Amino acid sequence: MKQPVRKSSTREEIMSLLKTNGAMSVAQLAKQLEMTEMGVRRHLYAMQQEHMLDTEMVRQQMGRPLQMYRLSDTGDEQFPKQYHQLILDLLQEMESWQDENSVHRLFEGRRQSMLEKYVPLVQGKNLEERVEALGHIQDSNGYMVETEKADDGSWLLHEYNCPIAQVAQHYKEPCACELALFQDLLDSDVERTECLAERGQRCTYKIRPRTNQ
Repeated sequence: MKQPVRKSSTREEIMSLLKTNGAMSVAQLAKQLEMTEMGVRRHLYAMQQEHMLDTEMVRQQMGRPLQMYRLSDTGDEQFPKQYHQLILDLLQEMESWQDENSVHRLFEGRRQSMLEKYVPLVQGKNLEERVEALGHIQDSNGYMVETEKADDGSWLLHEYNCPIAQVAQHYKEPCACELALFQDLLDSDVERTECLAERGQRCTYKIRPRTNQ
């Protein structure tokens, strides 16, 4: 049985027009959509509130400057991307170089770069402050982080999203490097007790002061 074709919403049509044509005015969008300008403005306002659009004023030979709308980076991200597949393809290509340590060196280099970047954000802080700082860092990187203090005095850091989950399902290096990075940044004993790449509901790290401290 033939499936009915889903009709695009007005918002989807606006996004498609901006994606294919670049910046457009309200009048141009209204003409393409066969809508009133007022109707188009309502959709544009809602999309601006969600940071889906950027605007710019364009000078005209006559009359007032014209306001133009274009997709913001957030709006553009709504279109399908295959970043994870590209990364997997590149890693597989590296493996074909007959250098068994190439993938490990790649992620180890990334860990070192991130360590240098984030050490200044945790220096001079106690463990609780370091955990909170790390939570903010990972949250800003898209990991949807929550931190909590456990009954035994340890700290728990939960990541509910993994931007590189598809890669981590094929390679162990990303998870290993993240664990090592957390251990270095927190200067603590860190244990991963749950992992999204291993079909967990989240990535959870249990954090305790180092026993030799």
